[in-house]
This record gives sequence, structure tokens and C-alpha cells, in this order.
Amino acid sequence: MELRQLEYFVAVVEEGSFTRAAERVHVAQPGISAQIRRLERELGHDLLDRSGRSVTLTDVGAAVLPWARAALGSVESARRTVEEMAGLVRGAVRVGMVVSCGIMDLPELLSSFHSSFPCVEITLSEANSDVLISSLVDGLLDFALIGYAGAEPEGLAVRVLADEPLVAAVASSDPWYGRESVPLDELLERGLISLPPGTGLRGALDAACGARRPRIAFEASAPPMVITLAQRGLGPAILASSMVSGLHAVRITDPVPHSRLAFAWRAEGPHSPAARALIGLAENQVTTI
Repeated sequence: MELRQLEYFVAVVEEGSFTRAAERVHVAQPGISAQIRRLERELGHDLLDRSGRSVTLTDVGAAVLPWARAALGSVESARRTVEEMAGLVRGAVRVGMVVSCGIMDLPELLSSFHSSFPCVEITLSEANSDVLISSLVDGLLDFALIGYAGAEPEGLAVRVLADEPLVAAVASSDPWYGRESVPLDELLERGLISLPPGTGLRGALDAACGARRPRIAFEASAPPMVITLAQRGLGPAILASSMVSGLHAVRITDPVPHSRLAFAWRAEGPHSPAARALIGLAENQVTTI
């Protein structure tokens, strides 16, 4: 018994015709007929009833058909497994991350991945979350560490690493030093220090403000500079609570802005075996955070 005989048998059954089956498998019709006859002789029973205008299964053929399909399915699964492994040997994965993120050690994740799959080419780029999200949706990135506020970005699957309230971080010289909280309305009366539009933190602030616009006096591209400006007494810095260092954190209320940090990839799934392997490793790492 040969796999091609089972393939021809299944094709004839599904097409209902030797002619259409021959076109499907790109083999001459006499060749298909001969191979199925050989299979029938080996099994000692007819599998197909050829007496009518269309080809139908005999009782034995109906019993054999599920096993033939299962055998062909197993071969296809083995082929896909080999292709997956070959993809991991020759593959590439494109990764993005938000600027200056200290919550998740993405370099450590990439190092672990490289140790497991040393032949996969890895590229990493930093950008604001809006650029990363667009690049994921457009297929320019396979995987990214993003920040966002509100609902999950459309077209993406995410695994949330952190969901944090924003705070107004101030120096000891600031009039809010020592306060526990400040309502959003009062916050909007101050000139603020913030990351630029397109970042998860700024998106969370803008979402909380709704139609109102916060007055941004100083805008810096990375959290360390935002912190430094606030330490110099230049105003409240809008930060996630875990980012505050050397400053006093004042909770923002009414409402409380929240920012999320998450792994993200295209919702329909990454196309390369390398990207799927990296996502699997990342999801395992999430459970240990």
C-alpha cells in the first residue's frame, strides 16, 4: 500500500469522478485507475463502485475512507512540522518596543529566544506606541511591546503586562509636594511635563481629559528626561506609578487615568514560525512576572 494510492482514492471519492480526480492531482486518468486497482487487489475488495454514471463507494470503501484520510492527514502534519522547524532555522522575526520601558526586560526575552533559535535573524526597533501599532497591523513588525489606554487596539491580540494609574510626580519644591491626590480638573490648571502624543502614557492622559486639552509645558521623548525636568522643579510630570523615581507621586482622581503595557501581535496570528515561537516564549515569561 502506497500513500499515492490512498491520495488517488480520496481524490476520486471527493471529486466523484476519475477525470476530475486526475485533474486535481495532475496525473493521467489511466494512471489513477491503475493505482486504485492495485490497492483494491492488495486489500482483496473493491473500494469503488464503477457501474453507475458516477463513482460511488462500496461498503468496504466507506470503511476504508476515514483511515485513508487519517493517514494522509498524518503525513501532512509531519510535513508541516518539518517546514516549521526549517522556518525556525532560516527564519526572521521583527520586533518593536516602546522607548525606555523598564517594566519588561525585552532584551532578556530576545536573548533567551536567540539561545534557543540561534539561526533566526532578530531585528529590534524603538518607537512610540502609535507607530508600533500601525506597523503591527501593516505587517511591518511581527511582535511588539506597546503602551495603550482604553480598549485593545483594533486588529491586534495583546497580553497585558501592567495596568497602572497615572500620577503627577513632583519635586520637593513643588506646591503639591506631600499631597496624596489631585483631581483632574485641578491638574489641568498646571503646566505639565509629559511624553509626546502617540505614547501610551500621553494617550491615557488625553483619554481621561476627553474634550479638554491638558496644558503641556514640557514635552520629552523618554521617561528619564520627563523625570529630570520634574526634579528641576519645572512642574508635575505625568508618569505611570512604577516610573516615579526621586519624586513625590500624587494620585490623579476624578477620573483616574490608566495606561497599559502589553505584548502585541496581529490578531489573525503571525505568519512566520519564528514569530510564533517568540510569542510562545513571551507568553510563558508573562506568567512569571
